[in-house]
Amino acid sequence: MRNRTPLAATLAANAISTAGTSLTLIGVPWFVLETTGSAARAGVVAFCATLPIVVAALIGGPVIDRIGRRRTAVASDAVCASAIAAIPLLHFAGALDFWVLCALMALNGFAHTPGNTARYVLIPDLAEHAGTTLPRAASLFDAVSRGARMVGAALAGVLIAFAGAETALLLDAATFGLSALLVAAGVRGVRAAEPQKAEAPVSLRVYGTELRDGYTYLLGNRLLLAVVVMVMFMNGTDQGWYAVLLPVHAEAELGGATAIGLLTALFGAGGLTGALLYGAVGHRFSRRAVFTVCVVLCGAPRFLVAAVTGTTLPLAVTMLLGGIAGGVLNPILTTVVYEQVPDRLRSRVSGALTAGCEFAMPLGGLAAGLLVEGAGATGALLAMGGVYFLATLSPLVFPSWRTLDDGPVAEEAGQAPKPDASPAPPPVTGSEPSPAPPAGGPEPLLPSPGSGSGAPRVSSSGPSRPTGGPSASRPRP
Repeated sequence: MRNRTPLAATLAANAISTAGTSLTLIGVPWFVLETTGSAARAGVVAFCATLPIVVAALIGGPVIDRIGRRRTAVASDAVCASAIAAIPLLHFAGALDFWVLCALMALNGFAHTPGNTARYVLIPDLAEHAGTTLPRAASLFDAVSRGARMVGAALAGVLIAFAGAETALLLDAATFGLSALLVAAGVRGVRAAEPQKAEAPVSLRVYGTELRDGYTYLLGNRLLLAVVVMVMFMNGTDQGWYAVLLPVHAEAELGGATAIGLLTALFGAGGLTGALLYGAVGHRFSRRAVFTVCVVLCGAPRFLVAAVTGTTLPLAVTMLLGGIAGGVLNPILTTVVYEQVPDRLRSRVSGALTAGCEFAMPLGGLAAGLLVEGAGATGALLAMGGVYFLATLSPLVFPSWRTLDDGPVAEEAGQAPKPDASPAPPPVTGSEPSPAPPAGGPEPLLPSPGSGSGAPRVSSSGPSRPTGGPSASRPRP
């Protein structure tokens, strides 16, 4: 008997949670700049928020099935709601030390990844439960997520401008709470959502073997490894852009948080458009040719435009076009992963891919903050944009990318390819508010996405205090 309620509840919960995450993505960096005036501290907070994401991706996969996907999603959202709500509440009480802010963001990052993963891996079973096809359910999941990020980013800009960053963070906490309620009530009775019986007793040895399988496959596949290295640098610089460089540039040149919301929403709209365009006509062209062009256009140009202009329109156009190019990348890589990675290894390889692709994200935000303090905003934009551009030249330089157009690879007795075997392509790319998922993994938090003609200006003591935001006491060092 068909029951569409669990699928509808999961889609709604994911949309609400994703929109709320966009509020935090914009609200927290702005809050730090307003209350501390330090780009370096914004970078430190970004480091603390993203390092636990990598840790959770490294070790979390096998735990979710043992706890149960529904319970994991509910617990994840409940913890995130508490962590995010505590930031403005402690700030209002005058008790928000800087280290407490860092700890709360670390807790939020660690708890958020398992919830995203749990909702994502439920989709195939919920599609069957609802009597619909997997491609239709997966496309709907992706479209809803992209739309939610776009709406959340626009809402964040307006809320911060008119009600302050604290209000945006409180609303994000509420979205996590609503998401938890939807999953708790709407995903009952689905066997795949409940705890799964482990094939072997839980032990460090069994757990280590499961993790090692994924990393062995990754290290033995040259194309897969090339993608991970490239996307690692893309995601690291993207994190620096969204967590530090864009807020600093908007505060100094573009008039405030409203511009951040607008630019991020345009990037999200471009990403949705690019994904739809590729789904409609992309299969007619060479994957490698399309990917090579789009990966160069998706990220580096925005750093250059922000460095040499101080107005919103040129950057808005660049962000929209970059979003369209970025929206093409993940469908290509995800398709290749489904073709190439053996089903029995998909979850383990997914964890290895996600961890590798997100490995540099904590350092990206920290490096951006230190660069702004040491070299100024223009120097930081040019330096990180240069890193981004060099990373995206990878498909033109390394021979392993030539296999991007290869079809499915035959499996030998269900084993992963040997190190010298012909490489099999993978997933996940940066350039949008989070790397997209490898097969079986969540869509990671890729960064979502001034007047006068000069470059962004930031004084040596940090950006000047913007108007329209919290004016209460600063978090104490």
